[in-house]
Amino acid sequence: MKRPLYTFAPLLLAAGLAAPAAEAPAPRSRPPAVVSPELQADGHVAFRLQAPKASEVVLNGQWPDGRAPMAKDASGVWSVTVGPVEPGVWEYNFQVDGLSMIDPGNPAIKPMRAPRTSILHLPGNPPLIHDFQDVPHGVVRQHTYRSKSLGRLRELAVYTPPSYDQQRDTRFPALYLQHGSGDNQATWVVHGKAHWILDNLIAQGRARPMVVVMMDGHAAIGGGPAGFQDNTAAFQRDLLEDVMPFVEASYRVKADAASRGIVGLSMGGGQSLTIGLNHLERFAWVGGFSASAPSKDAVAAALEDPAATNQKLKLLWIGCGKNDFLLQRNQAFVALLADNNIRHEWQLTDGAHSWPVWRKYLAELAPKLFR
Repeated sequence: MKRPLYTFAPLLLAAGLAAPAAEAPAPRSRPPAVVSPELQADGHVAFRLQAPKASEVVLNGQWPDGRAPMAKDASGVWSVTVGPVEPGVWEYNFQVDGLSMIDPGNPAIKPMRAPRTSILHLPGNPPLIHDFQDVPHGVVRQHTYRSKSLGRLRELAVYTPPSYDQQRDTRFPALYLQHGSGDNQATWVVHGKAHWILDNLIAQGRARPMVVVMMDGHAAIGGGPAGFQDNTAAFQRDLLEDVMPFVEASYRVKADAASRGIVGLSMGGGQSLTIGLNHLERFAWVGGFSASAPSKDAVAAALEDPAATNQKLKLLWIGCGKNDFLLQRNQAFVALLADNNIRHEWQLTDGAHSWPVWRKYLAELAPKLFR
C-alpha cells in the first residue's frame, strides 16, 4: 500500500483546531519623547532629561556661564532653559547625582576614548567658518587598516577636497592633522568641523585644496610621561611605516616634503612637533595647537643645526590660549626655538584648552600651508 503524501497534515490541522489562538497582548503605552536640546528662536536652548529617580541633575555647558541646575517636574523630567547661547559648536553633558553622562535625547556625540560629551551646534548668521555653507564640499572617507608596525588593526579618516574627484590628473598636498589625548581619529571631523573649515576656505580662495589625513593618535598610550613618550614613538612608526605608504598608494598626493604638513593639538601637537622637527626630510610644514610641547632633547637634531632646519622648514607655527594650562610649556618651547635661532610663528590668543580655540587655529593656519 502506498503511504499517503500528507500524513501529518490532519494532525497539524487538528492541533490547530484544538488550541485557540492566544490573544495578542495589548500594546504598552510609551511615555512622550523627551526633546533635548530644543533650540528657540531667541537663542535660548532648553535641555531635558527623563530621570525620575535622580535626586540632583546639573547641566554643564562649555559656553560662558554654562553650568545650571535643572528642575524636575511631576513626570520625572528634569529641565532647564539657558541663554541666549552664542553661535558655535559647544560641548555639554548632564551630571546626574555626580555622574557625568551624555544627553540621551541628542544623537550628536563628541567622538572620545570615553564618550561623555554631547554636541550643541548653533550656526551663526552669517555662517561661521566652521558652519555648513552652500559651497562645493569634499568627501571624508573612513579606513580600517592593518598596522604592521604595531601588529593590530587601526583606523583613520581622510578628507579629499571638492576638486579631488574631478581633477583626476592632479596630485594634492597632504596635511596630517592630529587630535588630543581624550579624542580619536573622528573628532576633527565630527566635532572640529575640519572638513567644513577646509571647504569654506577653499571656496573663498583662501586655502589651497589639500588632502587631510586624521589618524588615531593612541598608538601605545600608557600612564605618566614615559607612557606619552612611548606613545609618540609608536605613533611615529605607524605614521612613517604604515600610514604614509598607505595614503600615498591610495590617494593622489604629492610625495615630497614641501607638499606635506603635520599639525596637531594638545597630545597631537606634541606628536606633530616632535615628529615634524625630527623628519624635515618628510615634512616642511609643522604646527602645534596648545601642544604638549616636546623637550629640548626630543628635538635636539633640529636645534643643533639651525641653518639647515630653517632651510628645510617652510613654516613652524605654534599657538596657545592665555588661559590654557599648557601655556607655560608652550612659552618655554617658543623661547627654546628663539634661543636657537629657529624661525617660527607664535600666536598667543584668548581662550583655554578647548575646541573653540583649535577651530580658529586651523582656520588661521590652513591658508598659510603649501604656498
